[in-house]
Formats: sequence, C-alpha cells, structure tokens
Amino acid sequence: MNTIFDNIIELPNKAIKERADGLIGFTDKFNRVFGNLRLLIDSEGLKEWSLRHHGVELAAVSMLADRHPLVILAGDVGTGKTVSAEAIADHAVRELDREGFFLRLSTRVRGEGLHGQMGGLVNDAFAQLKEQVGKKRVAFLLIDEADAIASSRSTLQMHQEEKAAVNTLIQKIDEVREMKGRAVIFMSTNRLDFLDEAIVRRAAVVVQFTRPSLEERIELFAKFLNGAELSESEIADLAKRTGPESNGGLGYTFSDLTLRVIPEAIAACFPDNKLSYSALIDTIKKVAPSPEIK
Repeated sequence: MNTIFDNIIELPNKAIKERADGLIGFTDKFNRVFGNLRLLIDSEGLKEWSLRHHGVELAAVSMLADRHPLVILAGDVGTGKTVSAEAIADHAVRELDREGFFLRLSTRVRGEGLHGQMGGLVNDAFAQLKEQVGKKRVAFLLIDEADAIASSRSTLQMHQEEKAAVNTLIQKIDEVREMKGRAVIFMSTNRLDFLDEAIVRRAAVVVQFTRPSLEERIELFAKFLNGAELSESEIADLAKRTGPESNGGLGYTFSDLTLRVIPEAIAACFPDNKLSYSALIDTIKKVAPSPEIK
C-alpha cells in the first residue's frame, strides 16, 4: 500500500473542506464536475427524473451508463488542480450524503527503477480502489502528474513496458464503469497534449485550470488580506501588478500569491510592523511568477 499510494483519506474530511473554502472559483468548477459525475453516481435518480419529466426512460439515459467516471484536470503548475480534486471529492460525498475514500497514486509508481513494474502497480492500485467501494461509499483515485504515466503511446521514445502500462491503465478505466459511479478517477496534468488520446476520449469531463483572472486576483487579495486595512484601490492595484500585463504576458498563479507573495510580505513585516501595502508591493517586485510549463 505504501508503494502504491501517497495517502488514503476518509471522506468527508474537515481539513479538506477548510482548504476548499479558500479556493477561488471553486464553485463553478465543482458544479461542472459534480453535474457530470452525478449522472453516473445517481443512475436511479436519473431514471426517475426521466420518467417524471418525460414519461419515458430516454434512450440518452441508458447511453450515459457507458460513460467513463474519469475527470481530467488540466492546467499550469500552481493553478489548484490537486487541491481541487480533493475538494471536489469531499464536496461530492457531502452532497450525496455518503462516505468515501480519496486515494492518491504515489509518484513512486513511475519513479526510477520501476518502469518494468508500472503495469503491475497500476493493477494493484485499481484493485485497492475496488476494495474501498461500497453501496453507500464512493472511492476516488487521483493520478497526479498523469502525463508521466499515461503519455501518448505514439511517442517514439516510449519503452514497450511503458506502453503496456498505458494499455493496462486504459483497461482498468474501462472496468471502473462496472462500478456504476461508485468509483471515480481524477487525472491531473500540466500537459494535456501529452496524455494518450484514448484516455482523453474516455474523460466524462475535462476541466481547464488557468492562472487567476483580474477578478479572481482581486477576490484572492480581498479574502486573504481582510483586516489588513487595505483600500479597494490598493487591492485592485495589487491584482493588476500580479497580472500578465505587468509581467511580460505571464501572470502569477494561485500558489504564487498564497504560498509565496503574501507569506513573504508577512515575513518582511513580522514581528515589529503591521502588514502594509508598501510591503506587498516590495514583495511583488522581488517574487517573479512561476514559469509556464510547455
């Protein structure tokens, strides 16, 4: 188990919910993902909906049963993919009034020296996923940095055992449909174009994560600096200074702002001075946005 997963989290989880409360733009992403997952998880409710509103079970309802419970979260580093996967899973079990488990596949599965074992470890991971599933329990598997294990098989440099591992992964994703929505797979990637085409085609939904917009940066600064006695115009200026227009076309990521800019500004003021607008400006001048992964 330690070889396969970085951690296994019981859901619902208080710590995950608290982190989700700090996510900017989370509600829209959750509604889109959960709206699609609910069609798989609540198949009986979907049939009842069809009969209530249309008087028949629409052919489209039975067709939905063939969809794969696969969600791909794609976007740049630091845009909140991993924490959003946890938050979506936690929020989903709360909405469904169920219990669940969140399993994060270890990066060691595709680490050095394990390429020949990848197929077997993928098998083991999905076997554990099935074990966690129950009538009132939903299991979520996160494959982080998925492009490292699910790269396109058309890549000339790919070893045969790596292609076999991708084939195994596709087979296991197909098998998860038999669990009728009680198991959900998340894949996060910085490079969607590197994922195998057959895997991308199987996704029920692909969510693109981008660096925060001006409005999202204003919301972020206003939320995390509430009580710091900054004016609306100062908040707006901080948001402008951390946008792409002020940084050669590359704006700051969510994690740049929450884990680098704001903490470093606080560190510059602690313990003798209050957090100030000028300290934040000085920090922004020193801390550059994370480079974009291409």
